[in-house]
Amino acid sequence: MKLSRIFKTWEFALFILLIVEIVVLGIINPIFLNFDNLLYATLDFSHILFAALPLTLVIITAGIDISSVSVMGLVSIVLGLVWVAGINVFLAMFIAILVGMLAGAFNGVFTANTDVNPLVITLGSLFMFAGFAQGLPVLLDKLNFKIYGSGGLAAYQYEGITGLPDSFINLAGGSLGSVPYPIIFVLLFAAVLAVLLHKTRFGRYLYQIGVNMDAAKYSGVPVKKTLIITYIISGFGAAIAGIMLTSYFTSARADLGADALLPIITAVVLGGADILGGRGTILGTLLAGLVLGYLHQGLLAIGVSSDVIQVVIGAVLIASMAIRALINNISQRVQNKKTLSKRKEANI
Repeated sequence: MKLSRIFKTWEFALFILLIVEIVVLGIINPIFLNFDNLLYATLDFSHILFAALPLTLVIITAGIDISSVSVMGLVSIVLGLVWVAGINVFLAMFIAILVGMLAGAFNGVFTANTDVNPLVITLGSLFMFAGFAQGLPVLLDKLNFKIYGSGGLAAYQYEGITGLPDSFINLAGGSLGSVPYPIIFVLLFAAVLAVLLHKTRFGRYLYQIGVNMDAAKYSGVPVKKTLIITYIISGFGAAIAGIMLTSYFTSARADLGADALLPIITAVVLGGADILGGRGTILGTLLAGLVLGYLHQGLLAIGVSSDVIQVVIGAVLIASMAIRALINNISQRVQNKKTLSKRKEANI
């Protein structure tokens, strides 16, 4: 891509916005501008990035998955329960990730094989997975699974599961030099998804489905298989987010990630993905997630309350959609004028 074209991309605009945001917040609160503080601030919102990056793939297909926040809690409590049953914590983590992928497969199968809007399907699974996460300890208790704990298994529904090994806690608390592990994992995950989306046939299928699903079917695109795999990847991302939250808070809880839905969707939309499908990039979502994450942390650092921050993020979501619509409208008009001008020249 030519350098002049890079300067015209939405991703470059987000990069400039990120730099300006950090500088402005740093001027208001100089402590925020410290490089180590910026790195470790990502610990507070890395789970947003893990869920938002694969959601980009889903939205490119003109779909949506709002159940990821429930998958985070479900994965967290499954990990905790399997661990207290005596299983190695990393094997428990693997089992919990499989549960997250199965949740994604559930959404994918219903989306691919029915005409029900994905929003409705994942809204239902949002409540269903949350119910499973909250009720699983009680269900196991009633089935007479005997695991030692304060008050039995049912108590884990509210107390959470603590005492996880340091080796697991180190996933979120450790670092490579001065770079925390979570941001390294996020960048690796983003790189893999970027290659998958932009350099493989699977990625081309996603864009084709998003532009016109019927045309994609007639072109030989395996639409159902592609959609199911896409939602499984989304479930995997949400599962990793749940794992990281569990490690970060040193506790497995069914309600982890419950307040992350708005930032996740905002990151994808602000990153340039079109909710109507056919458009979006991993880099855009990554940059938008950083913009939102640092905005949240910066506003907290200068004393803005969490309630007000939610209003700001909601406003950013609406504004980003409005700006994208305006840019698309202007681009379409310019293109129409160019086409009309060429036709006139051809007639002359």
